[in-house]
Formats: sequence, C-alpha cells, structure tokens
Amino acid sequence: MDFIEVTINVNPDFADILIAELGELGFDAFVETENGFSAYIDEDKYAQDALEEVVNRYAGMAEVTYQTQKIARQNWNEEWERNFEPLFIGGQVSVRASFHEKPADAKYDIVINPKMSFGTGHHETTTLMIENQLTLDHQGKRVLDMGCGTGILAIMAGELGAKDIVGVEIEDWTVENARENAELNGYGSIDVRLGGAETIAGDKPYDIILANINRNVLLEDMPAYKAVLKPQGYLLLSGFYTEDLPIIQERAAELGLNYISHRVKNNWVSAIFRAS
Repeated sequence: MDFIEVTINVNPDFADILIAELGELGFDAFVETENGFSAYIDEDKYAQDALEEVVNRYAGMAEVTYQTQKIARQNWNEEWERNFEPLFIGGQVSVRASFHEKPADAKYDIVINPKMSFGTGHHETTTLMIENQLTLDHQGKRVLDMGCGTGILAIMAGELGAKDIVGVEIEDWTVENARENAELNGYGSIDVRLGGAETIAGDKPYDIILANINRNVLLEDMPAYKAVLKPQGYLLLSGFYTEDLPIIQERAAELGLNYISHRVKNNWVSAIFRAS
C-alpha cells in the first residue's frame, strides 16, 4: 500500500489545529516543514473531499494552501531521514534515529526508526507524555501504552525500569514498527498487540496506563482503561487541547479517576490522573 503526502502551507498558529483535524481523517504521521507541515495517510484511506472541507473551514481565518503526491511505501525512510532531527527532552531523554550519534549527556537514549508511524517525539503530545513519565516511578511496574505508534512511550517505560509492558495499535504495519523499535532498544519483550481497547479486556491490572490518542477516542475508551488500572494506578493522557481538558477531567471524575496535574505545550495537553 502506498501513501498520500499532503504538504500544507499555513501560519504556525494554525498548524497544530490542522494536524488535529487531519488526525481525525486518518492521517497518522506528520513532519514539520519550513512553511507548515506534511501529513501522510494510507492511499486507501485518503478522501480528497474531506481534506478540502477541512482546508476550507480554516481558509477564512488563515491562508492555507496544499499540494498532494503519492509516495511509495519503500520510499518512506528517505522522507523521514530528510526531516528527522534528534531531540533532547526534559534534560534527560535523547530521542534519535539510528543514523544519529548518541549525545554524551543523555541519561536515557531512545532510538526510533518511524517507518510511517506516529511518535518520534517531535509532536508536542509525545514530548509532554515523556516529561510526565519522568515524574512517575516505573521501577518494576506493569505498563500499558494505548495507541503506541512507534513504541516510543513503551520504550521510555522500559528505560525507567518497567518490567511488564504492553503496547496496542490498530494498524498492522504500526504494530510491526513498534516491535522493531522495541527490539532495537533492547526491549523485545514488550508485547505489542493489534487492535483497540477490546484487546485489553480482562487483562491483569496495570500500574500505569499511557494513552496519547485524541479527545474522542480517549472519552470513549477511558472506561476500558479504568477497568484494567490498579487502585492508586496512574493514567497519563494526551492528544487534546487545553480547551478539552475540562471534559476530560469530568469524564475521569465520573470513573473515579482523580486529577493530579497537567502540562501544556503550544496548547496541547498531557494530564495525569490517579485511580482511587
């Protein structure tokens, strides 16, 4: 299956909201560019009318232009290698591709080869989730990463000492990529599953659950997370905006999840909740 690349030229103030809108359409990888960003989607999921509807919705507020092209799956590595810059998160975590050298001052070093999966650390939500992970004790814990993408958060859990880690993704090629990245970082024992929230029903309870997806999926699936979260366990959420935080908090409270704290970056949020 080939990909469609949509290159969006837009003011940076509107880039994040357009990324969120395109994420709702099935676009699942994004690369920042000098004038906006590029978004990627499987060819069979691409709908020109839906894209134009989103672009037209914001055209009155900002100048938005776009171009599309088809990219063969085998050429994806070339695309991200051209754009992927190493990151240093929270003063402790290096996130890099295999062709970058490890920085000498990194306490934790994560190597990610995305292969079209979301989660290189460049998006604010991934960075915020890692920063929140750094505040929690993972040592010997059982951790679930919902919507694991490249596997970066599951791998971070391993770096922090978690011993029993499960990742869940809805795309088979993303599951493959997460497994490859886990193996690359020495965490081949991470159990990466294909599916959604139904795959965790009846699981042995988790100490920490990570879910960096989007507001609608989080609201729908939070009961499933709560059902497999240990008492006093932590739920870390991201993939939504500051204006969405109250409804996330309300849903969490209904489920007996207590709000602890949240972080914000460019209007994106990652929040921590704890079970009673």
